[in-house]
Amino acid sequence: MAETKKLMRALAGEVQDVPPVWMMRQAGRYLPEYRATRAQAGDFLSLCYNPELAAEVTLQPIRRYGFDAAILFADILLLPQALGADLWFVTGEGPRLSTVTTQADFDALKGVGDIDEVLSPIYETVRILSRELPAETTLIGFAGAPWTVATYMIAGRGTKDQGPAHALRTENQPVFDALIDLITKGTIEYLSKQIEAGAEVVKIFDSWAGSLKGEAFERYALQPAKEIITALNARHPGVPVIAFPREAGDNYIGFAKATGADCVALDNSVSADWAAANVQVDGCVQGNLAPGHMVTGGQALIDETKRIKQAFSKGPHIFNLGHGITPDANPDNVQIMIDAIRG
Repeated sequence: MAETKKLMRALAGEVQDVPPVWMMRQAGRYLPEYRATRAQAGDFLSLCYNPELAAEVTLQPIRRYGFDAAILFADILLLPQALGADLWFVTGEGPRLSTVTTQADFDALKGVGDIDEVLSPIYETVRILSRELPAETTLIGFAGAPWTVATYMIAGRGTKDQGPAHALRTENQPVFDALIDLITKGTIEYLSKQIEAGAEVVKIFDSWAGSLKGEAFERYALQPAKEIITALNARHPGVPVIAFPREAGDNYIGFAKATGADCVALDNSVSADWAAANVQVDGCVQGNLAPGHMVTGGQALIDETKRIKQAFSKGPHIFNLGHGITPDANPDNVQIMIDAIRG
């Protein structure tokens, strides 16, 4: 039977007059219905681990906007928690974790075989969504990439330059490499279970890939992505993988071929014209409207949306932002963007 879902068609290499569209963080604080459901849950982690409420917030932007894809509502730091790290969120400041900086810290973590005990509610959310999403809407599962997840586990929080992780990488490479390997193997299991529960596509978010330079990028961004994608392809043939090595710059070139990714998501630090000439030549790309347009709106939003659509019109393209939509975005601007895409 011919594939009817627009997003799946783009991932298969089809060029479409109107590209499929979804947004990173499309279920989030910019929507009043999300804020109401989060208040009902009590706190962020309680929302992530409540399958009914997590499915509800995943469905909210689909009901409101009719996006071509829904992305599972969860967080990249649930895997470290499943591996034995302590995780909590500080209101207004973001996540905090117990740190891994020594061999003893690493030895205290759990094995990959133990993660399902913590993550089983996430798989249940996927199962609910696979039943409740509209027939035309693609369900995307996701995980953080090993390097990005490691930066949080090493520093215990988000950092501006990922300095603690870079320091451990140079000062105690055996512990650093062991952590990357553990996260890589855990990510394979985590994404595989999401696919078994009903995810039709999975995405790997390497939010801090841009701070890896030269050989370090290849070793800690490219190679783990390749290992994860190769393993998923072997277990789940035909399930596409989107890779997002954010702010990779010239390292976007050839990333799909080197890793086996079916699509490369692009941040907005590269131009659509450059990406069309250098990245889209290898297959599907996703992106890359600057999230600030969701705040400011106006004619500039319409013009830039149409410009990006045109720039990528000669190859397979999934329209998205270059990073997640921000809490101060105007929900009306999302509809303006969608109207500009769909005409």
